[in-house]
Amino acid sequence: MGARTALISFDLDAIGAMSCNPAIGGLGKGHLVREVDALDGVLGRAADAGAIHYRMLNRSKGSAVWGPRVQADRVRFKAAVQQIIRAQSGLTLIQGEAAALVLEGGRVVGLELADGTILSAPRVILCTGTFLGGVLFRGEERFEGGRIGENAAKRLAHQLRGADLPMARLKTGTPPRLDGRTINWAVLETQPSDGEGWTMSPLTRARANPEVFCAITRTTQAGHDAIRANLHRSPLFSGAIAAAGPRYCPSIEDKIHRFGDREGHQVFLEPEGLDTHMVYPNGISTSLPVDVQATVVRTMPGCERAEIVQPGYAVEYDHIDPRALTPDLQVRAIPGLYCAGQINGTTGYEEAAAQGLVAGLEAAAAALGVQGPQLDRGNSYIAVMVDDLTLQGVSEPYRMLTARAEYRLRLRANNAATRLTGLGIAAGCIGEERRAWWDRREALREMFHVKHSQRVHARELADLGLPVRRDHGEKSLSEWLRFDGITPAALAPWLSEVTALDPVLAEEMAEDAAYAPYLARQDAELRDLRASEALSLAHDFPYGEVPGLSNEMVERLTKAAPGTLAAAGRVSGVTPAALSALLVHARRLANGQRAA
Repeated sequence: MGARTALISFDLDAIGAMSCNPAIGGLGKGHLVREVDALDGVLGRAADAGAIHYRMLNRSKGSAVWGPRVQADRVRFKAAVQQIIRAQSGLTLIQGEAAALVLEGGRVVGLELADGTILSAPRVILCTGTFLGGVLFRGEERFEGGRIGENAAKRLAHQLRGADLPMARLKTGTPPRLDGRTINWAVLETQPSDGEGWTMSPLTRARANPEVFCAITRTTQAGHDAIRANLHRSPLFSGAIAAAGPRYCPSIEDKIHRFGDREGHQVFLEPEGLDTHMVYPNGISTSLPVDVQATVVRTMPGCERAEIVQPGYAVEYDHIDPRALTPDLQVRAIPGLYCAGQINGTTGYEEAAAQGLVAGLEAAAAALGVQGPQLDRGNSYIAVMVDDLTLQGVSEPYRMLTARAEYRLRLRANNAATRLTGLGIAAGCIGEERRAWWDRREALREMFHVKHSQRVHARELADLGLPVRRDHGEKSLSEWLRFDGITPAALAPWLSEVTALDPVLAEEMAEDAAYAPYLARQDAELRDLRASEALSLAHDFPYGEVPGLSNEMVERLTKAAPGTLAAAGRVSGVTPAALSALLVHARRLANGQRAA
């Protein structure tokens, strides 16, 4: 976008290191990866550069909830990130500790490094991950840090707490890493890479690396008994960790405690790279002592002789209540300060990347005096997440799920570029390579539109053996695609020529045609949403003066501070009747101000 930027990190060589699971994407998360990529973010290209296992989750359901996921080689992923950022123009890399914010008149004007160096900047983005006041737990052991062997940001955490920002603690965890040479793979069910040829980013021309298989094992009653006998040694149950962890990815101790009737829990054995024997046992995140971890691992089929290379641990860290942020992820009480990632109470690489993108775009736009991309719940999962965070807050680490989006048919993983790249071009954040790709693709889209508008009589389809009545008359190919049993492949005599030019675009446009009636209905809903977004609510809107609002609703709305009427309607507990009362009062106030 043309802004001069600096990236500060404890260790520049650690940028791109995968802290936990060496996988990118999945259900809901895969949508975020594609959206970050559509706005020219790094994550999708780096995931492809490191990918050694591809799997499209939820294939048995509609494409709106498919979840692209890759298993990445840690070394190759990190190398790709490093290569991309070091080639980025306008970016200075600085090794050091971002120790404290420099404030003037309540605004951020820069950063102080631990060595006393002052960096001036009108916009600062904190992407602290689990390093803000991070403490690691493993049985009775305690370490300071955000990742094994790395420091924690203690001074910055102390400053933020002293600024009276609403802060709390959350926790996450990681499983023990195993030596794959000590696993009996022959007795395990394997899960091969899907071999379909898709990639996370359209700029990736083909899959670059050899593809490996993962394997599936399970915990056993013997392992569960070992965990129950040692729960008193787990910091999650001894009281050492009081913070909430992720509901959708609980530790194995949590699983055994909460689901005591289960005979076993599935564990995916995922190789961490092509040049390492390290294996990530996805499903047994733990903070139990090392001896208990070893016992539990060796009760799993195929792992009877498995050796632990790096024990698992839990990490507890500081986060800011995201309701203290404006929709551009700026801290309301400290203008110029933005937050992104786990500091806002989220999980995962994908949520962090999407927030980093939003904060970066908005900070750059503000510094340059231009308009950022217009993201909303109708055009991106990214906006769904930011909206959820800033309105609802978090009581546990937030994880993106497709169920969180009202417009899932519109927000498919395979149409992220169509939805967002044009907005990125308008905002100035799209590079030359992607812009050239986009121009070529839009030319192809016009060709597809022409082909889809061809009119074909039902008799021609029936003669091909397709399930249509011969008296159904003449319709366009896009209309025929709405009929059961009529697929793009079935219409190959008319579409194969353009389909061969871009099979991914062909699939996307065929889905648009099939979903057209439902998308039209959502268009009407979106018009209503965007119309209500036009009615803005001040940060200090007097909710207590609105007739009919309960004390609980007043409290929730005051805390969430929604910027528009539409946003107020998404605050938990706000009823349609309350929203109507709010609308009347907001208009009355607006009319009074205009009269004055």
